[in-house]
Amino acid sequence: MRPLLALLFRDMRVAVRVGGGALIGVVFFLMVVTLVPFAIGPDLVLLGRIGPAILWLGALLATLLGLDRLLATDFEDGSLDLILMAPISLELAVATKALAHWLTTGLPVVIAAPLLGILLNLGPETTGAVALTLFAGTPALTFIGVIGASLTVALRRGGLLVPVLVLPLNIPVLIFGVSATKAAAAGTIPFGAPFAVLCALTLMSVVIGPVAAAIALRQGLD
Repeated sequence: MRPLLALLFRDMRVAVRVGGGALIGVVFFLMVVTLVPFAIGPDLVLLGRIGPAILWLGALLATLLGLDRLLATDFEDGSLDLILMAPISLELAVATKALAHWLTTGLPVVIAAPLLGILLNLGPETTGAVALTLFAGTPALTFIGVIGASLTVALRRGGLLVPVLVLPLNIPVLIFGVSATKAAAAGTIPFGAPFAVLCALTLMSVVIGPVAAAIALRQGLD
């Protein structure tokens, strides 16, 4: 556990100091949420209806910001070779790096979402549902994204391919995240059904993502 904790804290420090992962993600999230009402106009009813989808789209795009550097930086400075040779499971190391990315990018977005929900005329129940679904669903975005990052780690300008590879896989997470939020707001369907599927997608991505990423790294760097 000690090497994994060291890797976790090291990636978090690098994300905050070098890339400003937490700040950039929240600022980008804020820009998306604030620009959409200006584009739509002063229709509060419409904003309240599409507000959950706007927050989820902003969270998805903010999560994609640092994925291209998740493994590429370690590949460039040689740290990835040390991780491959270290006496720890590569799957656990990849999962640790994905967790560090979520803590510095996804979690700040989850914290900021209730505050930005006020700009979209969301009620307290809807705002709480958005925060809950983002907390449950944004880890899936990161752990799915680490697969794309591992596939493009050795490619020049591979970061441009990461969104192309990752976005189609994130569509189910986006669908059930927004569906759960709308269920809590409208009450037409039970909140538990889409939320349970969202949690299941997150658990599947946490298990499958690091394994698939480790296989891609071993095959791509041999």
